[in-house]
Amino acid sequence: MRSENTCGRNIYSLSTGRQGKENKCIWEEIMKKTGFRKVLALLMASIMVLGLASCGKAGSSGSGSGQDSKLASDEKITLKFANYALLEDAYKEFWAGVKSGFEAKHPNITIEWVTAPYAEITSQVITKAGAGDKCDLVFGENSWISAFEDAGFAAAAADIMGEDYLKNFHESALDSCSVDGKAYGIPMYVSPFILYYNADIFKKAGIENPPETYDELLAVCAKIKGMKTDDGNDIYPFGQTTASVPISGTAINSMIYNFGGQVLTRDGKLSIDNEGFHQAIETLKTLDDRGYCPQNSKLKDLRNLFALGQLAIYYDQSWGISGVKAINPDAPSRTKSAVPLKGGKGSGASILSSNVLILGDNGDKRRAATKELVEYLLSDEVLGNYLTNIVPAYPAIKTMSQPKNPVLEGATGSVDTAVAAPSVPALNDLNLDLTALAQAVTVSDENVDTAIANFKKSAENLLK
Repeated sequence: MRSENTCGRNIYSLSTGRQGKENKCIWEEIMKKTGFRKVLALLMASIMVLGLASCGKAGSSGSGSGQDSKLASDEKITLKFANYALLEDAYKEFWAGVKSGFEAKHPNITIEWVTAPYAEITSQVITKAGAGDKCDLVFGENSWISAFEDAGFAAAAADIMGEDYLKNFHESALDSCSVDGKAYGIPMYVSPFILYYNADIFKKAGIENPPETYDELLAVCAKIKGMKTDDGNDIYPFGQTTASVPISGTAINSMIYNFGGQVLTRDGKLSIDNEGFHQAIETLKTLDDRGYCPQNSKLKDLRNLFALGQLAIYYDQSWGISGVKAINPDAPSRTKSAVPLKGGKGSGASILSSNVLILGDNGDKRRAATKELVEYLLSDEVLGNYLTNIVPAYPAIKTMSQPKNPVLEGATGSVDTAVAAPSVPALNDLNLDLTALAQAVTVSDENVDTAIANFKKSAENLLK
């Protein structure tokens, strides 16, 4: 994206609501038209027709120990590993190293990549499974797990890795990968949504410290509004992703947590009639009304603006700075972090996001090989290097020390207040509804109460 094209408001040409979105994956389109359960029924019917009984709910063919299957050293195995990050420049070298390093240590096991853009990878994996071509491993986000489990793809982590292996992880991290108390993924590392800010812009604006509350944020934004970059581009004071993609809904949900509100109860019931929820949406509208935020922006759009010096403050997952660095290698030197803002009566809690390894079950031999690959990925050698040099994040493994990263210093303690969001099969659709709500009060300038009422009605239908 060229810098001169990123300064205008509403430049991303995404429509209000849930129609007309750019780059919308087939899965999302089908989900919206037919509903998740209908799609699930269709997929499962395909599985039955093709005789893929072995591709049903994971663990059906395993002992549940994660230890029983042994792989002969001379037995050739190919593991299908779905990974959207292969298409992102910041991560290509690391994942190429994973393949070469693992295959060197396990010459009988070959990694076969399955890839697609971020917004399309889930639909591709599930569609391939329905056609009898099931992946063994998926690199993804914890918010995907419920849908994969509900579709019969995800294996119980204990069935592949063993119960003892799961004891190595922080409880909150493992909880973020769980459905009904059972883990269906292995957390690689975790991150709350934190604040990143441009220290150079703060210095020019005469701002000494980052804001700690949303009231302080509004004051900071007022000082920054009207500033320009050295080449004359406008600087946005603040960025919150609201584009019609599930991760934007997660970010909005995290903002609601900042205010002490919630969208779902711990058992997955809709619960938006709370002060924190309303205050968060009101604040989002206020930020937009004052022209502080770019409209309809994806996280990658905010990272682009931040990398180019056209955004002063924005919310991102801790690993988002690696995307900023890929755009502008000099950006991290002027970047500092801060803990999530406190709003209303809230304590500044945020959603604990996690990149996870979602496990498929393709029988004893591939199960054993998958276990070997997971253990390799989460070794101190591989993951420690990743967290130190590539992605600023927090280890999910209890015994792994926190890699030192100057960019994260200001956000120390943010993990302690982050919580795992409830996981429901319709979570992606619910997150898309949250983005529709955000767009209604920003792009369409709709009354907050009316927009919330419309969201509630839609969300209730999704969760039936």
